This record gives sequence, C-alpha cells and structure tokens, in this order.
Amino acid sequence: MFEIAHRMLAAIDTGRPLVVATAVSIQGSAPRTVGTSMAYDGDSVIGSIAGGCVEGAVVSVAELVFEDGVGRTVEYGVSDESAFAAGLTCGGQLRIRVEPVTPEIEAALRGAAAEKPTGVWTLVSGDAAGYEDRVAAELTARVSLGESALSVIDCDGRPAEVFFEVSTPAPRMIVFGAMEFSTALAAAASALGYRVTVCDPRPLFTTPVRFPTAEVVVQWPTTWLPTTPVDERTVICVLSHDDRYDAELIAQALALPVAFVGAMGSRRTHERRLASLRDRGVHEEAIARLRSPIGLDLGASTPEETAISILAEVIAARTGGTARPLRDSDGTIHRGRAAALLD
Repeated sequence: MFEIAHRMLAAIDTGRPLVVATAVSIQGSAPRTVGTSMAYDGDSVIGSIAGGCVEGAVVSVAELVFEDGVGRTVEYGVSDESAFAAGLTCGGQLRIRVEPVTPEIEAALRGAAAEKPTGVWTLVSGDAAGYEDRVAAELTARVSLGESALSVIDCDGRPAEVFFEVSTPAPRMIVFGAMEFSTALAAAASALGYRVTVCDPRPLFTTPVRFPTAEVVVQWPTTWLPTTPVDERTVICVLSHDDRYDAELIAQALALPVAFVGAMGSRRTHERRLASLRDRGVHEEAIARLRSPIGLDLGASTPEETAISILAEVIAARTGGTARPLRDSDGTIHRGRAAALLD
C-alpha cells in the first residue's frame, strides 16, 4: 500500500474512511506484485490491485467491510470460476486481504510518506492473539531487511498467517557528468523512484533548471564521493569519462558497498579504463563488478533511449533478470524475489 501512501493520506486527511485491499500472495502469472494495494472510500478507488482484472470483485468485498468493519481474505485463481467472471484470465492465483484502514496503518503510511523506514503487519488467517510481541519482532526484522512477505507464525501449535508490508526510503542513484545523457537518465530514474544526485565540477552545466528532478552538486567528483552516504541499494553511473578523474572515481566507487557501478564510454575508452584501474592496483574481483560500457544492447542512440538502456541493466542487475525477450523464456513472467530467511 505504500506506493499509494500519499493518495491514501490525502483522502484520510479529508476525513473520509478507507478500506484497503492488498495482494498478500500471488502464484503463477499475475499483472502486479505482492504488496500492491487498492483503496476504496465508498465512492472512488485509489490505485489498482491487479491491472484491472479483479478490481470490481474486490470493491464488492470492500463494501461488505465498510458495512461491518470486519476484514476479509479473498482468493481468485485459475480454478475459481468466479475469477474468470471477474476478469482474471492470466492464469494466476491471488489472495487479497481487505480491511479497514486502522490507526496503525495510517501511522505506517505517514512514515512511508516521510521517507522513513516503516512497516505494518496484517493477520491473513489464524489467530495471533497473545503473540503480538513475536509478530512485532519479525516486523522489525523485515523493515531492516526491506522485505515484504507473507509469513507463518507458530503460536504454540496454532499457525497464524501474517503479511508483513514494509517501506524503506527510495534508493539513491548518483550520476557523474552533466550532459544530455545525464539529463535523460536523471528524469527516467526519478520516474522509477530513485533519489537522483548529479555531480559535476562545471557550474555552467550543473544546474537545477537542467536537472529539475535531481539534487545537483557542483564539486570535484573524487572529492565529493567519499563524503556522501551510500548503501547496498545505491546505483553509481559515471557518464562523464573525463580523463582527469575517470579512473580514480571508478576505483573509489568500486571500493564502496553499493549495488551497481557503471560507466559510459566506447570500447576503446573501456579498455583504457581497465588498464588505468589495474595500474592503480584495483583487484580483478572489484573490476569484475564494473558494468562498462554501461547499458543493455537495445540499439539505443538518443539520450532518452540510452537512459532506458542503462535503467534496463540496473533493473536486471537488481532483480537477477535475464534481460532476454519474454517470448524466448518459459515460466512465470512476474517473478517474486525470494523471501529472506529470518531467525
């Protein structure tokens, strides 16, 4: 539900009660992912839970929840004739939890809107009474991992299914070099939810007007990078290929615990870059992390096409996707990430 947090809060702040429906389990093919939510205020809908497949049926359930205030877990699947009547023809199986928006849910929404790590748990089936502390402890662990998941809690022989939904601050993308390719990449990455920073030592080119969706930093890249916070989700894209700092900057980036380090340049530039990194004593294991030339082979040429090429590689690296055409692959299209193992 956190992807529609701002819209839900706008409705809540007008005094309108809300019911929220969340996909807590998906098997097989489905148009959206676990954690996708749709809210309903009795008159209008916020968001979409299944790409238009079952929204009408879910609204009918939400009407019942409005009437008696009792949450419900409903299922739609390939073996359920009512699913086809509702429009779920993709062959997937959905479990959806429909419940009133509680003060706990509202607090979590406000935390997500404020870019704070937060989460909320929902009882899907069973009884967790008396084991709230255990559930809260797992929620805390899930928030630290940034993992939403449906989990079974053993309440002394009474299994309880609990859905943990978490929200973490948007990941960072740091782009070095202020050029047209950077402008297109910053705009596209911002649309995907990244907090983008563009760093370049040239004030004439590094302006908020040119990069309206990004933070701009006018500093020498190798001086600034060690001072800015990064984490395991940070993406670093070196688009400048400026010989004055290119190799040193990439060496710094490869030494950081970040998710992705990529650099733009021709094949010749790439070979020269590798030689310079080795001259600096950068280990081969670190060099192997460098994605250069950056981007997937989409035949891109314009700045906008190149931005899509770069982001496609970033997404594939994050998800473990093959980047092959879907028609050349088998199995489920929308693959969920494996849930983290918790003690």
